[in-house]
Amino acid sequence: MIRLEAPFTEDKIRKLKMGDMVEISGIVFTGRDTVHKWLHEGNDPPISLRDGIIYHCGPVVLKKRGKWIVTAAGPTTSSREEPYQAGIIERLGVRAVIGKGGMGEKTRQACQKFGCVYLHAVGGAAQVLAECVREVKNVYLLEKFGSPEAIWELEVQSFPVVVTIDAHGNSLHKDIEAESSERLKTLNSSGQKS
Repeated sequence: MIRLEAPFTEDKIRKLKMGDMVEISGIVFTGRDTVHKWLHEGNDPPISLRDGIIYHCGPVVLKKRGKWIVTAAGPTTSSREEPYQAGIIERLGVRAVIGKGGMGEKTRQACQKFGCVYLHAVGGAAQVLAECVREVKNVYLLEKFGSPEAIWELEVQSFPVVVTIDAHGNSLHKDIEAESSERLKTLNSSGQKS
């Protein structure tokens, strides 16, 4: 297990390799469809995302005694952000993206060119991942976009992820897709012969 702690520098990110299991400690910013589209349209984020981590997540957050508490923080499907992610990585200097399900070729190329990684978080473990959130530091665009689509600034500790796209051009998602396609061709051709 590799410990990735803030600050999230390009040097630290480029040392990560596809398949590495990582525990993140530091600040992550949530961002889903609405925020990605809004940033893609040229709007500036209310906080700097340079050398930051974006988490594709719409956390379930409650206010208790004047303090925000995260009760569920599972990843959302990352492929929805594929039209926007590469441009956001380039323009805003993002170092890592957390989500589930992987991302496409544009994001893979941006990760390689600009020193970013895609980190896969386990789906279906929203409560477990919420336990890694130590504190809600702030929330941005809450009134504009609503709770799930707002940018939540979360301090996490030992947040578990796996590197599935590294900053060297390697993509586990691309590899699995290619292997699956080859197997399907083999199955189809053997089925036609019988």
